[in-house]
Amino acid sequence: MLHKKTFLRVILPGVVVITAFGTWQRFGAGEAMERRGMPMGDKVAKSEEQWREQLTPEQFQVTRRKGTERAFSGVYWDSKGDGIYQCVCCGQPLFDAKTKFESGTGWPSFWQPADENYVSLIEDKSWFMRRTEVICSRCDAHLGHVFKDGPPPTGLRYCMNSAALKLVKRAMDESKKE
Repeated sequence: MLHKKTFLRVILPGVVVITAFGTWQRFGAGEAMERRGMPMGDKVAKSEEQWREQLTPEQFQVTRRKGTERAFSGVYWDSKGDGIYQCVCCGQPLFDAKTKFESGTGWPSFWQPADENYVSLIEDKSWFMRRTEVICSRCDAHLGHVFKDGPPPTGLRYCMNSAALKLVKRAMDESKKE
């Protein structure tokens, strides 16, 4: 018969270590996807002071300092609005609302960008894990991260910060085309 002390000292820590390693392998140690996108126009470069004047404190923290808003706190995490999500810094189109899905994470999630060239993917080794950071290819704003646990057809989950996005409603004639 297994004693309670043996379980607490030997078996439980072993289970925790194995579980943590499995999670690290699945989400942290995988190959980071890297790709440099091509912006739709000229690159946008501004000083820190100019970005601070243009953005709210939260937008600045997220986009220019690679911050993350709290889950379930952003304006778009459960938005069902139609349109195009643009970069809050430079206005480049990033995601079509038609590719948005409910991921249960508390952040707006998309299965593909509006155009692969409008986002760049960069390896991120912060927080003791290996992830893929998503940035705007036009102004280098931090948008969020992409993970390989999304729905078909891509299997990707672009997990974005609402503070980095601005939803622009689709024009009526454009929505009737599809």
